[in-house]
Amino acid sequence: MAADYKYIIIGRGMMGAAAARHLSQWTDGVALIGPGEPSDYKSHQGVFASHYDEARITRTIDPDPVWALLANRSIARYAEIARESGVDFYSEAGCLVVGPKRTEAPSYVGKVLDAANGLGVSTETLGDADLVRRFPYFSFPAESEGVWEAQNAGHINPRRLVKAQALLAERQGTAIISATVSSVRQEAGKVTVETVEGAAYSAEKVLVAAGGFSINENLLGARLDLKVYARTVTFYEVDEAAMDFWGATPSLIWKWHEGEDGIYLLPPVRYPDGKLYLKIGGDPDDLLLPTEPEVRAWFRSGGRESTHRHLTEVMGRLMPKLDLSRTSMAACVTSFTPTGYPAIAMTRSDRIGILSGGCGAAAKSSDEIGRLGAELIFRGRIEDEAYQTDFRADFL
Repeated sequence: MAADYKYIIIGRGMMGAAAARHLSQWTDGVALIGPGEPSDYKSHQGVFASHYDEARITRTIDPDPVWALLANRSIARYAEIARESGVDFYSEAGCLVVGPKRTEAPSYVGKVLDAANGLGVSTETLGDADLVRRFPYFSFPAESEGVWEAQNAGHINPRRLVKAQALLAERQGTAIISATVSSVRQEAGKVTVETVEGAAYSAEKVLVAAGGFSINENLLGARLDLKVYARTVTFYEVDEAAMDFWGATPSLIWKWHEGEDGIYLLPPVRYPDGKLYLKIGGDPDDLLLPTEPEVRAWFRSGGRESTHRHLTEVMGRLMPKLDLSRTSMAACVTSFTPTGYPAIAMTRSDRIGILSGGCGAAAKSSDEIGRLGAELIFRGRIEDEAYQTDFRADFL
């Protein structure tokens, strides 16, 4: 019997929706399967997604040439996606990167500047006095140095970007199926996809783009080598009346010591409850989530109070003028591959591909990552030779 679709993409997140948009530009017979956002996280027993948020940092500078190209190609298409979908998702608020002042030794700021120069990105280098004058919201320690990227940098709204990608994919003929996939198996020259809801769909090929939930062996027929870490983000409510001051806050990445991960910060944006929140992330330690049920339980938990306290202590140093009394936290995850790049490859089956592993850096680059996933499943391999990696997938 003929398959229901030529291609099924599993996962209606940032990578999956982007892959569906690109793939449906080249062919018909595309379906995108995944559930919507749950209304009550704590009682939800199904899967989650990490794009349930209103702001993620976007910037063109990255010391790694692969991630830099992924970001630059994605950002170059933001305006087209917004224009064609009618959904705005990008705010050019600029991005400030701050670290210890450079010395003769290798440094974080030095690597950022080298990357900017290599990419031809226009930046400004700021010392202590300039940081105080230009960015009075922050209080950096003495002997800090900043790199300011004013253009093609700021933040995106991941919910709205996913909405835009799915809208365009559907307009191009993609079938949008709101369901949770429970299993994927190849049989009799096609792939069968079964859902928790009891439906079954078949396709000639399937691309699994399920984020951290891609570790579910029922989706790939094997355990993907992907480490999923629990992350906690913290929010601080900002009054409307105070936006005259705080409203000009840029996106920020701050490393106060060489070799430490530091934090990232998003300026105040409006959330679905109608309130304005400034967001900070940067767990002081790693909490590994080895199994798919543990990933679900983590999302339901709402985050770690120890990380919440740590981030609030950091905020007290970084933004001493901000009222930190109205605060909340949320849980998300980051997924890392052994290579440090997304896994975009066929599995042990020649009909099932994997598109996963954002490595904590994929939101801004999701359109290009999705395009590569679409190319993989459409052509059987990634033909683009511009990248210095093969985006391989490893299995345990």
